[in-house]
Amino acid sequence: MEFTSVLFYVFGFCFVASAALMVTSRNTMKAAMLLILSFFSAASIWLLLEAEFLAVTLILVYVGAVMVLFLFVIKMLDVDQSTLRAKFTKYLPLGIVVAAIVIAQMALVLSAGQFGLDVVAEPARHAADYSNITELANVLYTAYVYPFELAAVLLLIAIIAAITLVHRKGSRSKKQDVSEQVNVQAKDRMRIVSIPSGKRKESK
Repeated sequence: MEFTSVLFYVFGFCFVASAALMVTSRNTMKAAMLLILSFFSAASIWLLLEAEFLAVTLILVYVGAVMVLFLFVIKMLDVDQSTLRAKFTKYLPLGIVVAAIVIAQMALVLSAGQFGLDVVAEPARHAADYSNITELANVLYTAYVYPFELAAVLLLIAIIAAITLVHRKGSRSKKQDVSEQVNVQAKDRMRIVSIPSGKRKESK
């Protein structure tokens, strides 16, 4: 067995084990850290498959940005662990059924009859100066340029729709009027009100 094959099985085992422990963990912090470990394991597998761009993107975007945001949210929310444990036990049978269906579907699609070496030839090793970023860009901007542009337009529409929903009239969002703040005058900041002093009633 080659050294790369050993690394593949090691990273694959770490990926599956960390993902399983993440799903079954009842502690949110431990689950987030296990998810980070699974991301690193998946990135390592992509490096073995000569997909350096996807591996670096996974680490920078998901581990460096998304998971850090998750950790901040988890620490700020102060989640009640007892409530999570109760909900975990309640939805455990449904989760087992859904997981079994997903595993069965993946086994049917990713079986040896679909992706075996007799169906798909083993990819050839590339030279040291090979760049998968260049190959990905050539495919993305030639064969799939219209789907790529369509996805970009849909994302732009989603961003505009989200901004419109936030700033629509009648919402409780707080807005800042910079021109009103700059043109404010001293007399507008403070108002002197004359309150007549009432005579104290004498107790009988």
